[in-house]
This record gives sequence, C-alpha cells and structure tokens, in this order.
Amino acid sequence: MRKADSPDAGERERRKNPWVQFGEYSALALALPVSTFAGYLIGYLLDQAFGTNFLYIIFLLLGIAAGLVEVVRKVQRQSKIES
Repeated sequence: MRKADSPDAGERERRKNPWVQFGEYSALALALPVSTFAGYLIGYLLDQAFGTNFLYIIFLLLGIAAGLVEVVRKVQRQSKIES
C-alpha cells in the first residue's frame, strides 16, 4: 500500500493547510480558559441560587480539570496523526 493510499494521507494533507493548523491551535489555546470560566460561572450561579459561597471554588476546579483533560486529549490526538 502506497503512502498516498493510506487512510491517514488525506488527513495529513488537510493538516498541512495553515488555516486548519491555525484553527486547531486556537481551539487548543482557548480550551483551558473557556472551561475554567464556564466552571466558575456555573459555581457562581449555583452559589447565588442556593445562598452558599463555596460552590464556585468546586466548579472552578472542575472546570480547570476538564480543560486540562481536553488539552491533553487534543495534543495526544495531534501527535498520533503527525507520527
């Protein structure tokens, strides 16, 4: 089987496009801050609804963890495709 016929050949060619790379790296750069903010916002709104003042910290930490997991998954996926 030639390299051009392999299933990953089209994916690699698409990845060489600079706009595709820009989009992927932009999404990678935004994954952590967006998930952190979303976690904080959910916790803040729950604090307001229940009259507490600790849920924002819990959801902030959950948002940070979710963002890190997403960043690691994207990096692993990109390194798998490139190799």
